[in-house]
Amino acid sequence: MAASPPAVTAQDRLSAVLERFRVRAHLFFNGALCGVTTFDEKGRGFLHVMREGEMEITHSTPGLPRRLRVTEPTLLFYPRHAVHRFHNPPAEGSQFTCATLEFAGGAMNPIARALPPLIALPLARVQGLSPALSLLFAETEQVRCGQRLLADRLFEVVLIQLLRWLLDHPEEASVKAGLKPGLITGLSDPRLARALIAMHEAPGDAWNLERMAQCAGMSRSAFAAAFREIVGQTPADYLAAWRVSLAQARLREGTPVKLLADELGYANPSALSRAFQAKVGLSPREWLRGETASDAETRDER
Repeated sequence: MAASPPAVTAQDRLSAVLERFRVRAHLFFNGALCGVTTFDEKGRGFLHVMREGEMEITHSTPGLPRRLRVTEPTLLFYPRHAVHRFHNPPAEGSQFTCATLEFAGGAMNPIARALPPLIALPLARVQGLSPALSLLFAETEQVRCGQRLLADRLFEVVLIQLLRWLLDHPEEASVKAGLKPGLITGLSDPRLARALIAMHEAPGDAWNLERMAQCAGMSRSAFAAAFREIVGQTPADYLAAWRVSLAQARLREGTPVKLLADELGYANPSALSRAFQAKVGLSPREWLRGETASDAETRDER
């Protein structure tokens, strides 16, 4: 008799994704913000920690509340580009520690895509944040050797702790953080997580519905129905999107399509190109040309 799949508590639900789509944090501010401060950097997200004070936030990006009042120490996470403004008193404003975030793969990063445009959570609500935040605040209070590098890494730890909280509290995350069906909700489900982790770790394997369902310990019909409801798409569509996201990341690194086809489970480069065009609307070469031009424009704007 074949051994049953291990319990999800014994598996790491994040590393396979984060290893392929890294997130880099860069500390850029620590202290009091007074008056109106605008944050608008294309291609980057933001992670703000309001340590004390009160303020109002306004947004001009669709999908975000026009006004939001923050009255207690709060973590404000913008995973994608979103213009936002902090309104503080003209003097003695709220205390902040802030970082920009660069998601590998940009807009196609599966974690960035799976999250709502803003997650605003009081610090007291997110278990596990206190130790990392204490270290982060200690590092930003005085200049020491390696301070900026260590602060950047600590911000990345804070982000991972936040993602852990979202995975471990899916119902509260849906209500408080506006989490929608997708990667995070799928990884929050103990059965679906086993299949998702397996696909993330071995995207080039010969996956079919039966094998995915076996990983989850479910029948094919039950697995397909649960996957569509919780993740928001069919298992086949998710696998195709995951492979194309990986292809995009590897193309940006300079990997040729010929090598990617075998790596991602396609019979030949033409098969990969067809799958890529079906998801993106462009051939791999056309897409990469556009990304290269866009990167150059972004660098010029900065």
